Amino acid sequence: MILAAGLGTRLRPLTNNRPKALVEVDGMPLLEIAIRRLKDAGCEGIIVNIHHFGSMIRAFLAQRDFGLPIEISDESGQLLETGGGLKKARGFLDGAQSFLMYNADILSNIDLRKFYEQHNDSGALATLSVRRRESSRYLVFDERNQLCGWTNVKTGVLKMSRAKQGVFQFLGFSGIHAIHPAIFELMPSEAAFSIIDLYLQAAHSQKIMAYPHDQDLWLDVGKPEALKKADVLLRQIME
Repeated sequence: MILAAGLGTRLRPLTNNRPKALVEVDGMPLLEIAIRRLKDAGCEGIIVNIHHFGSMIRAFLAQRDFGLPIEISDESGQLLETGGGLKKARGFLDGAQSFLMYNADILSNIDLRKFYEQHNDSGALATLSVRRRESSRYLVFDERNQLCGWTNVKTGVLKMSRAKQGVFQFLGFSGIHAIHPAIFELMPSEAAFSIIDLYLQAAHSQKIMAYPHDQDLWLDVGKPEALKKADVLLRQIME
């Protein structure tokens, strides 16, 4: 699942007349980059959620043949946040196999096959790609790489799910998840909700694991000033 429904407020004015997912990096829309990365990793089908200028994403996908089925989850009536967006797409993702969820506005050469395989081998409900980087918000993991909390260091808010095992690790989320479909049985009744809050609730009894990938290239293409860096990074990723 590619998350492409966001308003793209940090990328304004570029997103005043188009969705964030169609902002181009070195001449290629972010959505196309994500599709190509997922296809190369072996994904057999993709669902894309839409909201902001969703008709433009529909038109873009209708004009292109990426060689695998691509479905649309339409959130034009209400932006559902990441958790609610995933819940709405359940019919496409539910089943026996885990799936990937991928933010459209990140660039990385992370080995998605290895990431997916490690998730499956661990027996985790979800595995989250993370890095040691500067951020205002961190996921808190214990020394076994299991999620135990979340914090906003600017506001001082700290949410803990369970007692730590050993030393805390404060890691920045990289925007790529591997998730077992059992997650759907734990979702709240609300239509819109945060996936991070769901992970924190699930971490009481389930394994939510970290996948550190500090050795990989990675960039959040969330602000206009990041686009020049993104042009250079994309050429390295696509080499």
